[in-house]
Amino acid sequence: MTATGASRSRAYELMAQLAAILPTIARPVGRPAGSPPEMPVIQQTAITRAVLRYVLRHPGCVHGGAQRLGYNDGFRQFVVTLRAQHEEIALDLFATLVEVPLGTLKTWLAPSASPVTRPNDSPKNVPENPPGNKSNITLAQIETVLAAWKTWDGTFVDFASHVRNNLRVPFGRQLVARILEHHGARPVQRRPGRSPDEIALRGAFETFFPGAQWVGDGKTVQVKVGDQTFEFNLELQVDADAGAYVGLSVRDTEDSEAVIESFEDGIATTGAAPMAELLDNKPSNHTPEVDAVLKSKETIRIRATTKRPQNKAHVEGAFGLFSQQVPPIEINENNDPRSIAKELLLLVALTWARATNCRPRVDRDGRSRIELYRETATDEQIAEARRALEERCRKQERARLTREARQRPEIRALLDSHFERLGLIDPERSVRIAIANYPLDAIIDGIAIFDGKQTAGTLPEGADARYLLGIVRNVAAKREGECITETLIKLRSEARDQALAALETERQNLCASSNGILEVINNCVKRALDAVRTLDRTFWLQAIVETINCRGIEPEERERLVRAASQTVHASFRVTPQERQDALRFLVDRLVPLD
Repeated sequence: MTATGASRSRAYELMAQLAAILPTIARPVGRPAGSPPEMPVIQQTAITRAVLRYVLRHPGCVHGGAQRLGYNDGFRQFVVTLRAQHEEIALDLFATLVEVPLGTLKTWLAPSASPVTRPNDSPKNVPENPPGNKSNITLAQIETVLAAWKTWDGTFVDFASHVRNNLRVPFGRQLVARILEHHGARPVQRRPGRSPDEIALRGAFETFFPGAQWVGDGKTVQVKVGDQTFEFNLELQVDADAGAYVGLSVRDTEDSEAVIESFEDGIATTGAAPMAELLDNKPSNHTPEVDAVLKSKETIRIRATTKRPQNKAHVEGAFGLFSQQVPPIEINENNDPRSIAKELLLLVALTWARATNCRPRVDRDGRSRIELYRETATDEQIAEARRALEERCRKQERARLTREARQRPEIRALLDSHFERLGLIDPERSVRIAIANYPLDAIIDGIAIFDGKQTAGTLPEGADARYLLGIVRNVAAKREGECITETLIKLRSEARDQALAALETERQNLCASSNGILEVINNCVKRALDAVRTLDRTFWLQAIVETINCRGIEPEERERLVRAASQTVHASFRVTPQERQDALRFLVDRLVPLD
């Protein structure tokens, strides 16, 4: 004000004007937005017309209402392929040209994303024909349904609505499904049946007398204190013969200390240690600390047989009763919540176990678990039980040493290094011995899948070395099936099988009518994932491998084609995630070999 000679009132007026102008001239944070490159109108029209032609040729591929649309796998694959052909166009402009929301398009182009399912509305403007009433069904109506299904690319639920509301055929969804299935137009994949009756497995567990053998296991229990939820491990010891709950422990996690605490609590309850302790195959149950405690009490440690749930039926049944009888544990206190939650869980578990031990059992002539446990065994029973348990333990140890001796040293060294890198616990090497029995390709693929899930944070809670064994087992089984299918394709091709001859003709026509190798690959991927038979799916996946291998493509271009095929595979939401992963692994194993 002194330098300009302005008055105080004039200075306040200019200050208000400057405060209003500054937001309009301040530069925003970040790099200035650049204008997208101009695109010829002819090219924009070509993209839009290509989408329109596809929709006209595939009725039902885009369905829904004004608020939200649904897209089938074929349309998604078409848009992904079209995007690969026009990568120079800005993604937002491309989304506008193909009439797909930008967020949805980004989801299709990101393989790790999951599809968002939309509940299908079934308008009922036309009354449905009762499924059991066939008196009003005419041959013309059936032919109308079959003819419409041949050109339909949408979901079956929308097709059933299309039949009722647009074609004016009053058929219900179940009737339409039966018509398509009966004429072989839409095979239905039914759920597998139940396993054999569990009653047939009852009585298979060998017991001797109360106190001869205990069964131990852990269960995660949640305790809510105020707005906080805590998880603890409840370790329980159950007598195999009497079914008595003899010992328990509450800890933060299921570890070797939990086994030791529950075992010692059982000794304090009953006054003596058992002759044998049955534990499952979790590495935390077979540590040197657990072995030392069991050995000091002259207790034989026995592993639960894999894939035999009746081995731990005693403790699993106890946990089932616990879950049914114990209400949600919730405390509205704020003083040291974790300690309160832990102590409360221990009290509830003790009360439940002691009350259950005194309850009469109908299947044991009204005697309680305590009465059954206090029955004394003869010297002959004790000697026979100890002999049988020691013999079982010796057999398991001899089998383990035999399996380990058969393993190749290079496979053992490979597994040792990866187990150490992944932090997997296997103190007795039993899991590594089992994994080493499988082919090297399956082991490498299994380790890669486990490592990828661990990096992405998608491993199930509590996944350990046995989870890796399951992955390797599944990969080896699928690899075996793929090899059998490839051999079957080769043999049937030599015999000029009509089905494969038709597929080969279709493949040749596809290669002749496609514009470039990228379109050939995407069309083969679509046919592979749409195939119902495993034979057809393997044929089209093998066609992709042969198409890339026979053209002498450079490694950089090969990698680009594999990634393009991967995008098309992950855009096929009609098949399950496991089927998409299997198809992608089939291609990568053959196009990016280890050798």
